[in-house]
Amino acid sequence: MITKHKKVQKFEKELVKKTKLDVMQNFQIAEALYREAVALGVIPMKDPLEGLEVDIKIARVVNSVSKSA
Repeated sequence: MITKHKKVQKFEKELVKKTKLDVMQNFQIAEALYREAVALGVIPMKDPLEGLEVDIKIARVVNSVSKSA
């Protein structure tokens, strides 16, 4: 368990600021993730609407929660 979470958060923020954005590397990562999803059979979906009812129910519950809660 991390007990010095503020120091870790500060470190992460500084690391993000120092790290240069590499668009080509991001595209390569996205393409590799897509290829892996295809290889695993996740994409293309056999039935794109499968599970939609569950997603709608979850969205209704989440949206009904008070913002101040």
